[in-house]
Amino acid sequence: MSVPKEPRQLMINLMYLVLTAMLALNVSSEILHAFKIINQSITQSNTSINSKNNELHLAFDANEARPEAHDRVKEFNDKAKQISKEADLLYSYLENWKERVIEESGGYKIDNGEKEIKAESNIDASTVLLVEKKGGDSLKQKLADFKKMAVSVLFPEIQKQFEEQLPIRINNPKKSESNPQADWSYGNFHSMPVMAVVTLMSKFQNDVRNTESLIINELFKEADAKQMKFDAIAAIAVPKTSYALVGQKVEAQIMLAAYNKSVKPNFSDGRVKKVEDGIGFWETAATGVGLQTVKGTLSIDMNGTKITEPWEFQYMVGSAGASLQLDKMNVLYIGVPNPITVSAAGYSLEDVSVNIPGATLNKTSNGKYDVIVSAVGQVNATINAKADGGKSIKTVGTIPLRIKEIPPPTPKVGGKSSGVIPTNVFKAQGGIVAELANFDFDAKFVVTSYDISVLPKRGDPKPTISITGPYMNKGAAASYIEGLRAGDKVFFENIKAVGPDKKVRPVGTLIFTLN
Repeated sequence: MSVPKEPRQLMINLMYLVLTAMLALNVSSEILHAFKIINQSITQSNTSINSKNNELHLAFDANEARPEAHDRVKEFNDKAKQISKEADLLYSYLENWKERVIEESGGYKIDNGEKEIKAESNIDASTVLLVEKKGGDSLKQKLADFKKMAVSVLFPEIQKQFEEQLPIRINNPKKSESNPQADWSYGNFHSMPVMAVVTLMSKFQNDVRNTESLIINELFKEADAKQMKFDAIAAIAVPKTSYALVGQKVEAQIMLAAYNKSVKPNFSDGRVKKVEDGIGFWETAATGVGLQTVKGTLSIDMNGTKITEPWEFQYMVGSAGASLQLDKMNVLYIGVPNPITVSAAGYSLEDVSVNIPGATLNKTSNGKYDVIVSAVGQVNATINAKADGGKSIKTVGTIPLRIKEIPPPTPKVGGKSSGVIPTNVFKAQGGIVAELANFDFDAKFVVTSYDISVLPKRGDPKPTISITGPYMNKGAAASYIEGLRAGDKVFFENIKAVGPDKKVRPVGTLIFTLN
């Protein structure tokens, strides 16, 4: 716009600008006054809500103080107190922001004896503190964290519903030319008058107190909903064991059980075949011998809270009534772990033990041992069991056992123990193998030495030489093997081998005719 040259026109234009400014100032003053009235109303509302929240806490404490409700209510009362603690911290945080913005704008003044904000229309303070210095970002995160924490203390099934209903809203503004990034802090605080910022902070405080109130109310309901309503009772007798020997004490627990027919519990033990009227029916086929302990958990859903309780019972499994003991076969072998299984009718495998004189026993599981013996002979194995609830040890049986050496192995070359063998097959063999055939243990023997001699089909006999180790294709033995021809005879004599018992023993002679 060009500046008029005539003084009269210039004066008219200046007057127009002044009038426009005065109108703008008048509208601004009215708006600021409206913000002040709204802020006063919100502040009074916050005080009222806080008073009601305190009354709820008193009711919660009184409910928790009742002995019959203490354990049920305490968990929810603790959550309610934590919510209020966090709400108070956030409320104070917002109050501090009011003071910081006011201080940045010039502080307070005294008007007719009342404390008033000196520069209610100042728009720079909020822009500097909350936009340029990123204070608004911290405020936004505080509000979001409080809302998330508040929702997390409720039953999982209603958290999403409450998240949508809570008054705290953190929605980014729409993109515009002045705010192309749709920044929350810019949209809420940029060029915002101090009085408007104070009112907005009071509004956030109101959201916090209302959120606190809604969560505490819901926790109070949840504490009451956690009570289990029973509509049926039954007398139950639970024996400690369902099998006893003559003279043993028999104990049982008898109680009155209350349950809800409409509540269908879940059982961790897969042997619960069906659930009817709130009762689980467990069954299985008996296996093993001795005391069997069954453990599991029972879970029910009580208004969104999963309640889990353990259960346990025991029963005794006996044999089918017939047994067979091969007296001549009760043998332990020197040099190898001899696996044995022990049990005693009427006793748990956990309570049964065995003692074998001169032997080392390594327990592999309940009732199972690896027995290591070292001397040939005969011993009596004593089977013991805990009696009187583990207070004493009782001998329940003895079994005679014989201890033997592992039988000697059979020496072989190329899988043959003497006889006719092709020359090329014989020469291809690496050495003599000591094979322990038809023996149930994993026992290995290694040839330690042998004598070799050769009787050629044509020519003079070759002298006997002694070889250490099992090999035929190494050292002095190799020179004999390389010169063999069809029709020659080879003698392996004085063959010795060592087994798991570390004892070197003679294992025989081999005679081969090559063809």
